[in-house]
Amino acid sequence: MRVAVVGAGIGGLTLGLALRARGIAVDLYERADELREVGAAVALSANGTRELYRLGVGEALDRVSTMPSALIYRDGRTGEQIAAHPGGQEYRGRFGAPYWGIHRVDLQQGLARAFGEEHLHLSRAVAGIGDDGRSIAFTDGSTVTADVVVGADGVHSVVRDFVAPGEGPRYSGTSAFRGLVPRSALPSLPDPLAIQFWAGPHAHLLHYALGGVERDDDTVNFFAVLCGPDEWQGGNKEVPDGELLAAFEGWHPAVVEMLAAVPQSPRWPLLSQPHLTRWTRDRVALIGDACHAMLPHHGQGANQSIEDAVVLADLLAATGPDEALAAYPRRRRARTRAVSTSAWETGTLLHLPDDDVDGLKARDARFAGYLDANAWVHDHSAITDSAVTTSTREPA
Repeated sequence: MRVAVVGAGIGGLTLGLALRARGIAVDLYERADELREVGAAVALSANGTRELYRLGVGEALDRVSTMPSALIYRDGRTGEQIAAHPGGQEYRGRFGAPYWGIHRVDLQQGLARAFGEEHLHLSRAVAGIGDDGRSIAFTDGSTVTADVVVGADGVHSVVRDFVAPGEGPRYSGTSAFRGLVPRSALPSLPDPLAIQFWAGPHAHLLHYALGGVERDDDTVNFFAVLCGPDEWQGGNKEVPDGELLAAFEGWHPAVVEMLAAVPQSPRWPLLSQPHLTRWTRDRVALIGDACHAMLPHHGQGANQSIEDAVVLADLLAATGPDEALAAYPRRRRARTRAVSTSAWETGTLLHLPDDDVDGLKARDARFAGYLDANAWVHDHSAITDSAVTTSTREPA
């Protein structure tokens, strides 16, 4: 069997490693001329990191990651702590794998080094999938064929146009700004090593520390989310300077310090994929954001891509291509839909207005019980969700 994967992001590279570990020939085709993940950083929870340990890359990535000391929810204006949950080694002990904050480029390049260069093909932009479902046409006029083609090409997937034409992602009505700030610029920030959500009317701020024993920095990654605009056309947009700070006027000094510490980024639309009824067609399958792009309020986009990759690799190793591609969506659809729905609901809770007194009380209770209520997300093992159990390397 030979598999061709379109896209060398987190999901595509994980799939490449998982297939190769199971003795399946695989080539990755990436449109970029170098690996440069979009976005400043990524959070990986135990359901993702445990699979990276099993693939033998966990130790190396752990050295360039930071384990948040806690998960904390705060009132965005007063800074009052709404709820807190343990992180660090206590989280790792509970779920059997760590929670990481990691630079996206460190994650992608770490996966790429483990995969190697021989079967990683850069500057190969895909024009479309052949009618036979086993060939890829590139914009340079070349083609390749494989027994299975996998679209790991993200939210604007070209491969999805073959599998589920016309069913692309939709704008959520919310948008975001990103930034990386040195901790030394944040004198008012409580618990700087925690992952924290600051909630308020029509907006919220998420941040967590980055670094690691092999990365000498003290960076905090932030993700500031606003309601609106009502409609969005095109990609990221440059907006007038000061628009982000104006949206958070009157918030806690730590929030204002963080947003003011670096130049304002472009504004990003937050997209969500309506639940696809079709994940495969012929010998073509989709993984990750190509089939279930979700809002980032659980930090699960990358983690669900990793889970997809492991399940699909196990199924392909256990059965023939047709049987594997028939079983794959049955094993993944319900979980990704549940995670996506929960992320949408969390985003709504983070933006409640001040006059919704009953809603705020319910929100605070939800945040107080977050980790127990969402243990099903974190303690999940993709290996047990697939057709075959392989010899694995467990995290320490």
